[in-house]
Amino acid sequence: MTDVEQIRSFDKLFIGGEWVEPATDKKIEVVSPINGKVIATVPDAQPEDMDRAVAAARKAFDEGPWPHLSPEERAGYLRRIGDEVKKRMPDMAAAFTVEIGAPQMIADAFHDNARKMWEDSSTLYQRFTFEEERSWEGGKGKLVREPVGVCAIIIPWNGPVATGSLKIGPALAAGCTVVFKPAPEGPVSVMMLAEAFDAAGLPPGVINVLPGGREAGQHLISNPDVDKVSFTGSTAAGRKIMESVAGRIGRVSLELGGKSAAIVTEDADLEKTLGSVVFAGLGNSGQVCAALTRVLVPRSRQEEFVTAMKAAYEGIKVGDPREEGVLLGPLAAKRQQDRVLDYIEVGKSEGARLVTGGGVPKGFEEGAFVEPTLFADVTRDMRIAKEEIFGPVIVVMPYDTIEEAIDIANATEYGLSGAVFAGSDEEAEKIARKIRTGQIGINNWQMVVTEPFGGYKQSGLGREGNVEGLSAFVENKLIMTP
Repeated sequence: MTDVEQIRSFDKLFIGGEWVEPATDKKIEVVSPINGKVIATVPDAQPEDMDRAVAAARKAFDEGPWPHLSPEERAGYLRRIGDEVKKRMPDMAAAFTVEIGAPQMIADAFHDNARKMWEDSSTLYQRFTFEEERSWEGGKGKLVREPVGVCAIIIPWNGPVATGSLKIGPALAAGCTVVFKPAPEGPVSVMMLAEAFDAAGLPPGVINVLPGGREAGQHLISNPDVDKVSFTGSTAAGRKIMESVAGRIGRVSLELGGKSAAIVTEDADLEKTLGSVVFAGLGNSGQVCAALTRVLVPRSRQEEFVTAMKAAYEGIKVGDPREEGVLLGPLAAKRQQDRVLDYIEVGKSEGARLVTGGGVPKGFEEGAFVEPTLFADVTRDMRIAKEEIFGPVIVVMPYDTIEEAIDIANATEYGLSGAVFAGSDEEAEKIARKIRTGQIGINNWQMVVTEPFGGYKQSGLGREGNVEGLSAFVENKLIMTP
């Protein structure tokens, strides 16, 4: 069994600008997916803790200075947070590697993205119009954009520091106060982020950090003093959140699931396409909402691509994510491993051709590992072509005409990301404009979170990143002047 050392435990929650005792002695046991052993504990926030945090955020918004500071003054605090995050990046990345299983290279990149997000948030005031003159026939006035209020920010485990930073930065820039609930998986790196918030010296109650499970999260979003919910996670959970806040017409932003397609044309370059597609599908063990998990290729080129992808997948080093050269670590938890293995069995039973992978790599039975898995001859009616697997499973789908490829790409309830690989950028863009998705690459794939990021259809509501992300945390007020 691979040995994993203990990492830092936490025994308090960050509420009202202080590290406080939780309401109960319940603990979240942090289990490393590398070997299935407990490596740390953090408090398991309960409904009483959530109420305390919401009260602190409410007081900070209604009575505190934060929403009344100038945007430039708030930006100064955001720069301080970014500086504190930068100091802690190595420790946060190291913790994330063992608590979630991301290879060191990916962990470093995720936390560097968090730093970039704080830098970007600290400059939003220079690009965002908080107040402007308006006029109309018979009148004039000012349109002012004010903070929406107390925001509940709820995130998953697959990149918590980066995802939290993406949401919290614009919320704070807008003048909102925040109750931040990370998932119970991978909470240690987030508690280190809370230490960065503390060190930055924001007014009490502006940010509150409480890891907890579904019950605590449900209690949080049901609190009538929460003005806005910003959630990243599964489409099913997003749907429940919408139902929960509907009674009070609560504001909500949702970044949800994806089943993104890479369309490969007849004249696309094999080597260049392969370089993007392999990473875009398998990065972080496929546990990325924007991952390219459907590869649409001309039927005449399917075997060419399948052969090349098979060789690439079988050349990927799978193992302990702390080891040099490892590109694919474990999934985040045993239950996630079970989910992915079940989908692989579904794919085989539906008639898809298993090209490579499909099981647990030898020597790693104690962890939550799954081999890089490739299916071919996949049709649009198969579950593995329609449902988000959230693991290292890629499907190749042949098509006969580019119109059919576009139709297949759009024939999903999701619309988060995508890419088109063609012989020319002009042809790729022509196709890309017909795909209903929030971001799409032209002869490349990126997940750009400092520009508008979000999805069509059941991939979510709203956008995150840049001024569009800030817009999600303001209300528009028209002041009519004489």
